Amino acid sequence: MNDAAAAGTDADPLGPGSMLYRLTRQARWGLVATRAIVLEAAHPQIGAALITNSTFVAHPWRRLRNTVLSSQRMVDPDARVRQREAARLNRLHARITGIDAEGRPFNAADSEARAWVVATLFESAVTMCRLSGESLDGPTLDRLYAEFQSFLALMDPYGGKLPPTVREFWRYYASVVEERLENTEAVHVVLDRLFAQVPAPPLLRDQPAVWAAGRALAGPAATAIIVASLPESLRARLGLAELPGTRTLMHAAYLSTRLATRVLPEAWTRLDTVMTMLDPVYAPQRNGGAPAGPPVLDGLPVLEGLRRGAAKAGALLRLLTPDPETASDGDSTVRSASRFFSEVLDQTGDGHLDWPDLAAMAREIATRLDLDAQDEDRLFAAFADWWRELQKELDTDGDGRITGHEYAAAAAAMAGSALVRIADVLFDVTDTDDDQTIDAREYQALFRTAFDHDPGEGDAGERLSRGEFVRRFLGFMAGRRHSGVYDRMFAQS
Repeated sequence: MNDAAAAGTDADPLGPGSMLYRLTRQARWGLVATRAIVLEAAHPQIGAALITNSTFVAHPWRRLRNTVLSSQRMVDPDARVRQREAARLNRLHARITGIDAEGRPFNAADSEARAWVVATLFESAVTMCRLSGESLDGPTLDRLYAEFQSFLALMDPYGGKLPPTVREFWRYYASVVEERLENTEAVHVVLDRLFAQVPAPPLLRDQPAVWAAGRALAGPAATAIIVASLPESLRARLGLAELPGTRTLMHAAYLSTRLATRVLPEAWTRLDTVMTMLDPVYAPQRNGGAPAGPPVLDGLPVLEGLRRGAAKAGALLRLLTPDPETASDGDSTVRSASRFFSEVLDQTGDGHLDWPDLAAMAREIATRLDLDAQDEDRLFAAFADWWRELQKELDTDGDGRITGHEYAAAAAAMAGSALVRIADVLFDVTDTDDDQTIDAREYQALFRTAFDHDPGEGDAGERLSRGEFVRRFLGFMAGRRHSGVYDRMFAQS
């Protein structure tokens, strides 16, 4: 029996006995997700959404991390987690619409585009198995394909569908590659920036020069491996040359990942382990210190999930504490606000603040805190109101965007009602015991789980009222309270 089918059978097509469940928890699923993102980005609808409405340009690693996390949630053992994730994705995609550079409308909820996303994951999974020397016989391939069809049905129950059989899928896949995919800007952003922004592992976080040197060598090699695995006709259309020796390198990389899953302890080859090593934001720690994975992945009790969600929201409390290095004079305030603008607010990386930036920030907060639909709607509404306030006060030329200089010059006086409503939402989802204060447990839980950091006993007795929380939040959003922890939440690639 081959590796992919070793999980056995299960009446639930997306349950723990499914092939897809097993694959999404292996480190080599990262190869699948990365290759699939390139194929997705070449689709004009998806590419336009990534470039214009996503944090993808500024934070490509975050996009990969979120893709991995979402795919794992969609095959979680708990069907309620799957439904919650599918609903979250539907809400997220419904908010991403616009016009691309060619004047064509796009919509992230487009059924054809969503079917293509799942198609790229299936084809990339099959490619991974093939390049790893792992054979998929007819029944195994049919079973894997049926699981991906169930995946799409969960994500888009009333919309796009994949062809009914594997044989028809390959004709569909070839036609999309030849007739629909384009040389989009998003493809080159993926290839140019994704591996160039891989976060440093913990041991090298204090050695940025060492990590940068290693990444400068490994990044181009990883990119070459992905390029070599793409369909030849697509490579030609994208202007991506296959360098000598890269095909051998590609086979070696894929074979080594399969070998690792067979000879190393399973805990070492889990995707959660690898992602946590590179990116602590991805996987919090349990009390014992072992990687726990995202809160919904291991079937944790509902109470624990709520507690972790509250802890994440509590992050914004700690993040709002004053930075002793921030000066109080006007010039320093402007400089701090300018830094805050470029590192935190400019989510799409285009040098200006507009609605897609604030929408992306709201999506990231809602995703990290695992907000329910009601709280997510409140958060988006408050961000939308804040954008209207900013436009009215700062967008003097009416071009629909705000420069960093405009924001920094006015930041010190910011105290709009919309920002207060944003703070209210965050306070409410953090104050789970509804006592109108943020207590030490809620405050400390975030750092011990989501950020692998112990705030220490000095914070044990701290309690903030709603008014104090709002006051600190307003100061923070004005850029007066810069925080490295906040950067890890919103500015980390």
